[in-house]
Amino acid sequence: MKIAVLLSGGVDSSVALRLLKDEGHDITAFYLKIWLQDEFSYLGDCPWEEDLNFAQAVCQQADVPLEVIPLQNEYWEYVVSYTISEISEGRTPNPDIFCNSLIKFGQFFNIVGDSFDKVASGHYAIVENQGNKFYLKRSPDPIKDQTYFLAYLTQQQLSKVLFPIGGFNKKEIRLIAQKYDLPNKERKDSQGICFLGKIKFSDFIKHHLGDKPGEIIDIETGKILGTHNGYYYYTIGQRSGLKLGGGPWYVVEKDVAKNIIFISKNYELVDKDKDHFKVTKFNWFNEKPKCENLLVKIRHGERLMKGKLHFDNDNFGTVFLESADRGIAPGQFAVFYDEDYCLGAAVIL
Repeated sequence: MKIAVLLSGGVDSSVALRLLKDEGHDITAFYLKIWLQDEFSYLGDCPWEEDLNFAQAVCQQADVPLEVIPLQNEYWEYVVSYTISEISEGRTPNPDIFCNSLIKFGQFFNIVGDSFDKVASGHYAIVENQGNKFYLKRSPDPIKDQTYFLAYLTQQQLSKVLFPIGGFNKKEIRLIAQKYDLPNKERKDSQGICFLGKIKFSDFIKHHLGDKPGEIIDIETGKILGTHNGYYYYTIGQRSGLKLGGGPWYVVEKDVAKNIIFISKNYELVDKDKDHFKVTKFNWFNEKPKCENLLVKIRHGERLMKGKLHFDNDNFGTVFLESADRGIAPGQFAVFYDEDYCLGAAVIL
C-alpha cells in the first residue's frame, strides 16, 4: 500500500515507520509542525527543531522521504482556541483528543486526500475491520493504551488509519528500536500537552489570559488568606503554588464568576467523590450502545471503571459508576468500552 506515516521524532512513530517499510509498503513520512514555539521564542530554544532533526535522521536511515507540513494556523483555530476558551470558563480541556480528531486525522487527511491508501501513526491502539465496519480496540499495554485520545475519531477516519505498534507493549517497542539502531532509540517519551513542548502551562495561560487578581479564602472560616493571579491557574486538589504558610492547603473549590479560590487543610473537602455525572456531545464509531452496562475511562490511564450509561435523550445522558471516583471535572471526556473495544466518547458536564 501507499502509506503516509505521521512522524513525530519520537521512538513510537519511528518504529511504526520501520515496521511498515519492512513490510514492503510505499512510505512517505510527514512531520506536522503544530508547535506554538515561535510566539514563545523569548523563553528559549524551540523543541520542535529537535523533534524534526530526529525525524530527518530516522528517514535518512530508512531511505524514506520526509515532508514538513505547517499546520500552526489550523491548530490554533481548532485546538488552541478551544483550550483557551475552556480554561477561561473554568472547565478542564483535553486538547490531545481534538489534536487527533481535527488535526492529525482531520486537517492532514484533507491535505493528502486520496493520495495515500492509509495514514499511519505511532499510537498504541488497534483498528479492526469487521464486515467493512471499523472498530477501535485497546492496546495490550494497559498503561500506554491511547484509545482514550482517539475516541472522537469518526468511522471514516478509522477506515483510513493504521496503528502498526498497537499490538506491542512499550518494552517491546524499545527492543525493536534497538534492533533497528534508530537514531532516537534512547529518547525519552514526551510528556505534557502536545503543542506546548517545554513551555510551562502557566506561561501559556499567562500569555493568552494575563493575570486577574482575586482572593484566596478558607472555605471553612470564610477568612481571606491571600490573593492569586487568576482562578485559571489552579486546579481542584492542587496543593502547590499557593504560597501560604501553615499548610498544607488544598484548592477545594473555584468561583469562576467571582474569581475566588477556596482552600482548606482538609483534603476530604476536595471535589468529593462522585458516583454519577452528566454527559453530552456523544461520538460513536458505530451505532450507540444498546446495553447500559459499559466500562468507562474519565482520564487517560489503565483504570477502567464499571458503570452504566443511561440516555436521557439523544443529546444527553447520565453515567452511573459502580464505585465513586474523585476529580471528575466538567469539560473532561468520558470514554466508553465494551470489554476491549472502545465504543466512543462524550463530554462531561
